[in-house]
Amino acid sequence: MRMDREMIILIAGVVAALAFATVVGQLLSRLVRTESSKTVIANLNARIRGWWGMCAVFAAAMATGGIGSIILFTLMSFMALREFITLTPTRRADHRTLFWAFFIILPLQYYLVAIRWYGLFTVMIPVYAFLFIPTRGAIEEDPEAFLERTAKIQWGLMVCVYCLSHAPALLMLNIPGYAGQNGKLLFFLVLIVEMSDVLQYVFGKTLGRRKIAPVISPNKTQEGFVGGIACATLIGAGLWWATPFNVWQAAALSFLISVLGFAGGLCMSAIKRDRGIKDFGSAIEGHGGMLDRIDSLCFAAPIFFHMVCFFFTSRSRWRSYTK
Repeated sequence: MRMDREMIILIAGVVAALAFATVVGQLLSRLVRTESSKTVIANLNARIRGWWGMCAVFAAAMATGGIGSIILFTLMSFMALREFITLTPTRRADHRTLFWAFFIILPLQYYLVAIRWYGLFTVMIPVYAFLFIPTRGAIEEDPEAFLERTAKIQWGLMVCVYCLSHAPALLMLNIPGYAGQNGKLLFFLVLIVEMSDVLQYVFGKTLGRRKIAPVISPNKTQEGFVGGIACATLIGAGLWWATPFNVWQAAALSFLISVLGFAGGLCMSAIKRDRGIKDFGSAIEGHGGMLDRIDSLCFAAPIFFHMVCFFFTSRSRWRSYTK
C-alpha cells in the first residue's frame, strides 16, 4: 500500500472538509441564541473534534502501510467487542470463553488478514468459532440462560470482529491493474460510509420531519435517509478515479454500502434500546463509544469486500483472489 498522488488528494480533501466544518461550527456557536440550538451546535462541534482525532489516527495507520491498518482495526474490534460484552450480562462460567474470544479468536482473525489467508479468514469465525464458543461454554456446566449467553458472545464476535475485519481485508485482494493501490479502496469504503452517516445526520437535523423508526432510533428520518444516501452516492461516483470502478459502478457500490450502513446503525440502535442506554460507551467525544461510530461500517464492510472480490478480482482460481 503506497501513499500516491491520488491518496494524498483524498486525505487533503478530508482535511479541507473538516477545516471548513470547524469554521462553520464555530461561527454557528456564536450566532445561535436559543438553548435548543446551542445544544445542537455544541453536539455538532464535539462531533467535529472527534472526527479530527479519528481522521488523524486513520491517516497515520494508512501511512504506515498494511500492517498499520490491520493493527488499528484490531484495536477497534477489541474496543467494540468490549463495549458489546459489557452491555450483555455474563456469568462466571463465561469468563474462560470470553478469554478465548478476546485474546485468541480476535487476534487470530486479524492475523489471517495479515498473512492474506483468504480461505480460512472467511470461515474461521462463522464456522470454527461458532462451534467452539458453545462447546467451551458447556464445559463449564452452567446451563442457566446458556443459549442467550452463547448467542450474545457469538453475535459480538460476528459484528465487532468478523464483519469489521473485512475492511482491512480489502488490502489482500488482487485487482488487475490496481496493484499496490488497495489502500484507496479502504479509504473509499470508510469515507463513503461515514459521509453517509454524517449527511443523514445533517439532513435529518435540518429537513427531517417524518421518522423512520421512532421507537428504535428517534433521530433517523426519511428526509435524512434519502438526502444522506443520495449525496454519499454522488460523492462515491465523483471519486471513481481513485478506485478500480467506473463512475456507475462506484455510484452503485456507494449506494449499496450507504444503505447497509444505515441498516447497521438501526440494528445497533435496537440493541441499545433493548439495554436501555443511549450510547455503547464514551470513548470518542461527541460520538459515544467505538461501536457507536463503527456500527455502519460493520454492516457495510463484508458486503463491499465480497462485491469487490467477486466482480473485480481475477477469478481464474480461488487463490488468485489474494496476492
